[in-house]
Amino acid sequence: MLSIEKFECNMFQENCYIVSDESKECIIIDCGAFYEEERCAVVNYIKDNGLTPVHLISTHGHIDHNFGNNTIADNFKLMPEVSSKDEILMNNLASQAKTFIGLEYNVPIPAVNKYFDENYIIEFGSHSLTVIPTPGHTPGSVMLFCKEENVVFSGDTLFKMSIGRTDFQLGSYKDIIESLKHIVGILPADTTVLPGHGDKTTIGFEATHNPFIK
Repeated sequence: MLSIEKFECNMFQENCYIVSDESKECIIIDCGAFYEEERCAVVNYIKDNGLTPVHLISTHGHIDHNFGNNTIADNFKLMPEVSSKDEILMNNLASQAKTFIGLEYNVPIPAVNKYFDENYIIEFGSHSLTVIPTPGHTPGSVMLFCKEENVVFSGDTLFKMSIGRTDFQLGSYKDIIESLKHIVGILPADTTVLPGHGDKTTIGFEATHNPFIK
């Protein structure tokens, strides 16, 4: 069984998830930890629970989902993994901070360890996550689906009763709508959705109530 811990991070209230199982291996999804107390909370949770991080995954290449990558690199020697289609965004994280919030972000930014493509499988312990491409919010936005536990980490593609913005650089409203149609078509209605911001939901609830999907 998965153990999933959520940390609400940074000025954008981004959700970082630490996902582990009985093996004590874990993955870190979207480490947006910005403030020192957030960085300490993530690191302390991993250490206090005797976890061994084996992957640092970014659902997409926006700065609010990657603020804390250097903390993970410094403490656990892990570098981020992200879709190859968001390489340009990952190479410009500091400039995003300047554009979005006027922040001179001088923290060292770890290099990407792996650029993955469609159907990449992320393995840890006795579980795995399948990468599902969901372009729109960014070209390389992905969802991470754990079939065994029927849970999907949706990044900024799907929120409870809403969807990710498409007016940022490289965003596409047409693409995100197509991505949502695809997800609703392939995932079970009772799949738990853990988004990049806000509260959890289910695929079935969003298929019925989300105005962007209806």
